[in-house]
Amino acid sequence: MISAEEALQKLQEGNRRYLRGEANTAALSNSARRQSLTGGQNPFAIILGCSDSRVPAEIVFDQGLGDLFVIRVAGNIVAPSQIGSIEFAAERFGTPLVVILGHSQCGAVSATIEELERPAESRSPNLRSIVDRIRPAVEPLMDTELRQDRKRLLDRAVHANIRAAANQLRHGSAILERLIDEGRLRIVEAHYSLETGEVHFDDPSEGFKA
Repeated sequence: MISAEEALQKLQEGNRRYLRGEANTAALSNSARRQSLTGGQNPFAIILGCSDSRVPAEIVFDQGLGDLFVIRVAGNIVAPSQIGSIEFAAERFGTPLVVILGHSQCGAVSATIEELERPAESRSPNLRSIVDRIRPAVEPLMDTELRQDRKRLLDRAVHANIRAAANQLRHGSAILERLIDEGRLRIVEAHYSLETGEVHFDDPSEGFKA
């Protein structure tokens, strides 16, 4: 298995191919590759992303069958089932990298802002369970000057939600904490721009970068 740094580099290179229009679409439909994977899988990265139809991880990172272990849920939230899925892949396959992939104009984050402004009695309990997991990351922003600029508020809220999800994974699972401490797993944050197609990854000292 490759290292987390090498896995991250592969994702960055894939996104650059996607931006240049050089994506290898055959990697998602190659029959020989499909047959080669019937005996098992060895994904090099785990992606926890949003269910938004405009952000398919395999396409924006230009990866093929068997490359990515993808978990998608509205708002890229972290709940027990998502944690369990990540634990499974990290332990079973030795996958060294987890990417929390949020995106601009996230509808789930926008719905959370709307809920904080005007609670909706008619909201279904299932949707509310998503909103309630995003709320702690977004609520502190509601009492700042960002309330006067909805676009900036949403952008900051999306980034805050990505960071909160990553921190939950880093500190909410004994299995993942052990793998991180042993140097076998790295969790990074990423933001996909719907407008440009570019994915920016986090850097603890510099913030998000391409």
